[in-house]
Amino acid sequence: MRHIRFATAQDTPQILAFIKALAEYEHLSHEVEVDEARLRQTLFGTPPAAEVLLALEDDTAVGFALFFHNYSTFLGKRGIYLEDLFVKPEYRGRGHGKALLARLAALALERGCGRLEWAVLDWNTPSIEFYKKLGAVPMSEWTIFRVTGQALADLASSST
Repeated sequence: MRHIRFATAQDTPQILAFIKALAEYEHLSHEVEVDEARLRQTLFGTPPAAEVLLALEDDTAVGFALFFHNYSTFLGKRGIYLEDLFVKPEYRGRGHGKALLARLAALALERGCGRLEWAVLDWNTPSIEFYKKLGAVPMSEWTIFRVTGQALADLASSST
């Protein structure tokens, strides 16, 4: 039986395992720095930085969705940004990914959000096709920018 629930601090080891499995799938394992202590503090401390939904089949955690609120100035409303969505390969095709996204969509409406959005790697064709079947529209006119590491430190120091 499929079931979606919010994660608790006791789920931290499972969440970290999902993050590592997702990173491996995306060929980004070398970028994972987080450990259980930091994950527990950031997800379940005060204030929490993000929330996590777990997909369960019977009592086995088979996938997760990690998300947080953002804000649209154009809409004047909060939104939900889906940072990570992952279902274990052996459980794919059973509706867990769709159930996680459906629960996020319901949460967005319950919380008065104007949208649910996420990014996907451009080579990840199976996910792109899955999202399109659900009615998601790629925002091809936007480019995501990121500043990290030394570039982040350099930019911050230029403000003084």
